[in-house]
Amino acid sequence: MRRSVQPVAVRKYLSAKLADFEHEVFAVLFLDTQHRLIEYSELFRGTIDSASVYPRELVKEALRLNAAAVIVSHNHPSGADKVLTQRLREALALVDVRTLDHIIVAGGSTISFAERGLI
Repeated sequence: MRRSVQPVAVRKYLSAKLADFEHEVFAVLFLDTQHRLIEYSELFRGTIDSASVYPRELVKEALRLNAAAVIVSHNHPSGADKVLTQRLREALALVDVRTLDHIIVAGGSTISFAERGLI
């Protein structure tokens, strides 16, 4: 039996996965209707300070996995995070997939858009 994701555990998990990369990585936790993990995927890789993220590819993967919700994450924050998050939320909402959070990993610390009221 899978357990629902817990916010503190999610942040620790994503920090462990993404903190040590020397390039930007955009990762997604795909979740079922009860917010249990279906799959962790590093969908996009970039350079030392940016990564191209394509909403269409994220939507395709969410549909392939039959995900009901996602938590997106990346390392090395940039100024475009709020705009990117909104674009992804809108694209996923068209196919009834909820975006629960966008977690930015910066070294050993994390920032949660949900906790800051940005999602």
